[in-house]
Formats: sequence, C-alpha cells, structure tokens
Amino acid sequence: MGKHLVDIDEVALAAAQAELGTPTMKDTVNEALRRASARRDARVEKALERLGRRQLPPREQAWR
Repeated sequence: MGKHLVDIDEVALAAAQAELGTPTMKDTVNEALRRASARRDARVEKALERLGRRQLPPREQAWR
C-alpha cells in the first residue's frame, strides 16, 4: 500500500465516515475506494456479459 499526500474535504470525510461507520480517515478512504471500484467492476462485468450474448455477423462479413 502506498502513501499519498492529498487535500481532503473535511466535511465530505466526516459524512463518509458516518455513512460507512469507519473509525479512521484511512479506513474511510480505503472503504470508499473499495466500494467505488466494486461498483465499476460490476458495471464492466455486466457490459462484458451483454457483449458475450450478442449475435455478431459472420467474420467474413465483418470488413464489408
């Protein structure tokens, strides 16, 4: 895990900490990042599933 110096909105941090129930700033930031990336992973997986179900034209016709 890396260390990063960032400016954090204290009001947003306090709201996130209350919402997530995390005890520290580090826990709050890491949990928020995990949740955001999990939502993205779910959207990407859903898009890939839709693409996998799609009926594509035969390859011979792909470049015409």
